Amino acid sequence: MNPAPDEFSPEIPVETRLASSPVWQAASGTAMDRRIAVRAALKAGVLGVLIGIIPFLGIALTGALAVFFYRRESRFVLPAALGSRLGGAAGVVAFAINALLITIRIFVFHAQQEYADAILKVAQRFGTNVADPDIQASIHNLFTPAGLVITFFFGMIFTVVLASAGGALASLLLRPRNPHM
Repeated sequence: MNPAPDEFSPEIPVETRLASSPVWQAASGTAMDRRIAVRAALKAGVLGVLIGIIPFLGIALTGALAVFFYRRESRFVLPAALGSRLGGAAGVVAFAINALLITIRIFVFHAQQEYADAILKVAQRFGTNVADPDIQASIHNLFTPAGLVITFFFGMIFTVVLASAGGALASLLLRPRNPHM
């Protein structure tokens, strides 16, 4: 049986692994293997597209998954700062895939009205007067090229922040417990 992986009992010494591959250096002097980090961020980002349907929590889980995948492959516990960076990278991957799929659906399949109707339904649930011409004009402006750029920009910021928080939290929760304290 393999013991749970932690920073104190890696299969391959960390120094050996890090010396043979490109690493990111953190301010605290710890390092992260880039190749493993990229693979972990890509895997978590792709899965994040699927679990992203859970509002807010799905995005945070995407960042946490990246840290989990990194730890599983490297057998190294990331500090919260690097976990946050890795989670943010997974969030960027998930956002990019979602943005591409939405853009294709809107422009290729001409689904602007379908998305506008969905946004109007959500606004109505929050008590907004959807019959107001200003509200309808604002929602339809979201589907102009400038509106999409602004929407995607703020969406990406939101996604990266939540995924980074998920990565940092996972780094803290996946640390080995020290029973001797």
